[in-house]
Amino acid sequence: MGSFQIGMRSSALLETSCGYLLQELQMIWDEVGKDQFEREKVLHDLEQECLEVYRRKVDSANISRARLHQELAESEAEFTHLLLSLGERSLPGRPEKMSGTLKEQLDAITPALREMRLRKEQRMNQFRSVQGQIQKISAEIAGQSVYDDSITNVIVNENDLSLKKLDEYQIELQRLCNEKNDRLQLVDTYIDTIHDLSSTLGMESSMIITKVHPTLNELCGISKNISDSILAKLNSTVESLKEEKQTQLEKLHQLGKALTNLWNLMGTPYKDRHSFSNVTDLLSLSSAEVSGHGSLTLNIIQQAEAEVKRLDQLKASKMKELFFKKQNELDQICSKSHMEIPSQPEMENIINLINSGEIDHADLLMSLDEQISVAKEEASSRKAIMEKVERWMLAHDEERWLEEYSMDENRYSVRRGAHKNLRRAERARVIVNKIPVLVALLVAKTKSWEEERNKIFLYDGVPLLAMLEEYNMSRQEREEEKQRQRVSSSNTLQAKMFDII
Repeated sequence: MGSFQIGMRSSALLETSCGYLLQELQMIWDEVGKDQFEREKVLHDLEQECLEVYRRKVDSANISRARLHQELAESEAEFTHLLLSLGERSLPGRPEKMSGTLKEQLDAITPALREMRLRKEQRMNQFRSVQGQIQKISAEIAGQSVYDDSITNVIVNENDLSLKKLDEYQIELQRLCNEKNDRLQLVDTYIDTIHDLSSTLGMESSMIITKVHPTLNELCGISKNISDSILAKLNSTVESLKEEKQTQLEKLHQLGKALTNLWNLMGTPYKDRHSFSNVTDLLSLSSAEVSGHGSLTLNIIQQAEAEVKRLDQLKASKMKELFFKKQNELDQICSKSHMEIPSQPEMENIINLINSGEIDHADLLMSLDEQISVAKEEASSRKAIMEKVERWMLAHDEERWLEEYSMDENRYSVRRGAHKNLRRAERARVIVNKIPVLVALLVAKTKSWEEERNKIFLYDGVPLLAMLEEYNMSRQEREEEKQRQRVSSSNTLQAKMFDII
């Protein structure tokens, strides 16, 4: 209503001013004597010029109004778009419906729009930060050596800046962070394993790690490459080192066994073996159990190989000595127990084989050790019989002496030592009287031994049972001969007495 009154006053003022000017113009025309046609034409031109001025003002006002409508519509649209992109339904403090003039409505929405723009910028920064970290970690996982981590390179979808979308990015970021940490831990585990294996094998771990990728070296000073390809190379390197470790350990196992066999073969004293205890100590260990620094170096393998080669050269020269030593031990066992000793041609054949190198030294000594073991066992089983054989032999000697003593016609004469012989003869008769029981016991034990072992009991190469049987037959013959002599002597004595009578 106020604007209408202002318009009426402006119009009235205008009409008053125009009427006064028009009256003044009429007075001038009357004074000049201007004709009516010209007067009407001038008035018509004035009317057209006034209308043109009004029209321009109206058009300008319409343009201004349209611009305000457009600004208001654009502001409303931007505000609505910001609400949608930020995932919000409304802005607290802003009325749902707008009222008042266009300028008032525009002035009312401008602060809310400014607030939403600020929120958008803040949200955009959050998205740039999260997406930037995602891109950076993704690049690290992909193994990109050069990455521009400037947030200006991050493309943010401005149509979806909702908290839900931000949460999705943050969840993805957390997943990538976890994956990165897992990969870093795996890389560290691989590197630690390489350090341990390299230490055991006597290798330079830093060179091996740098060869996989320079960033894995702690002295590099940049982030470690944790890509799939690097993890695969690390795994391959670890497996290769483990295989090398197993190979080196197997070599040292072979060398350790060879050293032990050669030492045992040649009777090497402990003090000479001690310098290679680091090799022989590995014999009972698996690859996983060997972790000592420098335990499997090439230098140790070369030293062990040189020692095996040296001992191999000594082995041939000492082989005969060792053979004769063990052969002498076997001969002594056999001789002491009166067992059969290996024949001389057989021993000479073995010596020839040693000289020609056609026989394995270890197998030969093992065979001799087995023979010695068997000989000792058999000697032990013969011990009880041999003790009784010795008693029988001694008794047999006493028996022969007693026979010789009994045939001496001067045994009762008075001479030096005669009383000692009498006492010995008394003891000999006691021993000789026990011989039949001793022989019978020997026969029983010998038969039992032979049945148990399924072999003949030999005494200096002669069957013991044959010896005992021969002795029994000889003793029986002697007894029969003595009996005949006693009968003959009795008959002769009776004949002499008959002649005397």
